[in-house]
Amino acid sequence: MKLLKDILYKAGIANVVGSTNVAVEKICFDSREVEKLSLFVAVSGTQVDGHQFIDLAIEKGAQAIVCQIMPEKLIDGVTYVEVEDSSRALGVIASNFYDNPSLEIELVGVTGTNGKTTTATLLHDLFTQLGLKSGLLSTVINKIGVKPIVSTHTTPDAIQLNALLRKMVEEDCKYCFMEVSSHAIHQNRIAGVEFKGAVFTNITHDHLDYHKTFSEYIKAKKLFFDGLSDSAFALVNKDDKNGLVMMQNTKAKQYTYALKSMADYTCKIMENDFSGMLLNIAGNEVWTKLIGGFNAYNMLAIYSVADLLGIEKLEILTAISKLVSVDGRFQYIKSENEVAGIVDYAHTPDALKNVLKTINDIRTGNEQVITVVGCGGDRDKEKRPVMAGIACEMSDKVILTSDNPRSENPDEIIKDMRAGVEAIHFKKVLAISNREEAIKTACSLAETGDIILVAGKGHEKYQEINGVKLPFDDLQVLNQTFEILKK
Repeated sequence: MKLLKDILYKAGIANVVGSTNVAVEKICFDSREVEKLSLFVAVSGTQVDGHQFIDLAIEKGAQAIVCQIMPEKLIDGVTYVEVEDSSRALGVIASNFYDNPSLEIELVGVTGTNGKTTTATLLHDLFTQLGLKSGLLSTVINKIGVKPIVSTHTTPDAIQLNALLRKMVEEDCKYCFMEVSSHAIHQNRIAGVEFKGAVFTNITHDHLDYHKTFSEYIKAKKLFFDGLSDSAFALVNKDDKNGLVMMQNTKAKQYTYALKSMADYTCKIMENDFSGMLLNIAGNEVWTKLIGGFNAYNMLAIYSVADLLGIEKLEILTAISKLVSVDGRFQYIKSENEVAGIVDYAHTPDALKNVLKTINDIRTGNEQVITVVGCGGDRDKEKRPVMAGIACEMSDKVILTSDNPRSENPDEIIKDMRAGVEAIHFKKVLAISNREEAIKTACSLAETGDIILVAGKGHEKYQEINGVKLPFDDLQVLNQTFEILKK
């Protein structure tokens, strides 16, 4: 239990009606979760305005309300706190409620369009290998040490986030590595949280359904770096033209990493094939089981963060050599008749291009590359024709299929994708809206030595159709089909 007055520190208070000397046992921004002695924070969300539920929250036992707009009718015995921004205040209050756990752990956030999950997860794996107990907050899973906790969002809400960080501190985690999405930054889910470091991987076309313009998307990412303290570090990919943009106005100590330009941390790919890569990082050669140029960036980012956190260089390189790929990120399998299957989460134009470039850099040229790709429903429509165009340019055969259609008709999504297919590529393209059938068809078309890429869903174990999440696993379907075809 906390007193309201103790958890309002730095919340941006504009006005208070009532006593702040009241007990708070729970913080809620969803009125359905309100109980007695709750503090209800009315947040204007993307779908619903929490101010509409203030009366309901009071009926259910809330005795304190934080809001941006004072209600016309005030209830006796209830404390009302008016703030400048209730979504930001929620983060600050949640942090105070859990005794500011981010001050007791070395928290590193990773943001960017591609590479967030891999970088955060592999950092956690690396530190775990070194015997340094760490937390992980990612799209795929959250972990306290090696204990998994199911993840529902790229970044948890402010209350969940601080509760998880407090639990990590209580269980003696010294570090935490966290994906930080543009949505989370824009919605103030990380307000009040103190980061030891921030990593920028890259920024490409994505989430324009939410941010509307690419400029707004960049601004959201930059806000993360603007909020860093002078005791933190900011590490950016200098090969991305927006990397240095992130550095503008940050108080943090600035560092860069790059494969193609001069930077504080550099890397060169010495060898690259389907078994892994030989990298030269900061003058030292290291073999990694991960594949492709985009993973060279991830390895360099991981090395850089570990170095900035004070880990001995030889220890970092030894641990890097033992790392394995993250679920759904360039997962490589091979059939009995030597057909290669690759499952990757690539769901943006740039990610798809990177994966196909990696495949084309390694292939001999005597085999076919068959790409199975779809686009999500109720999301950014502009990337649909772009992704289809990339798949056609960089593959020998393409099967356009369903991803997570959500409330949209899969055939309409495929129709949008077809708009990006040039006439010279018409003959290489099939459209099969059933994703399982699309993968099976790709396998039946493949001959010895061919390479099948199944892109878009990666680690996901479901397919979302009309609001229902149905069990579906790209890697499992690919494996099962390989087994059937060998009989």
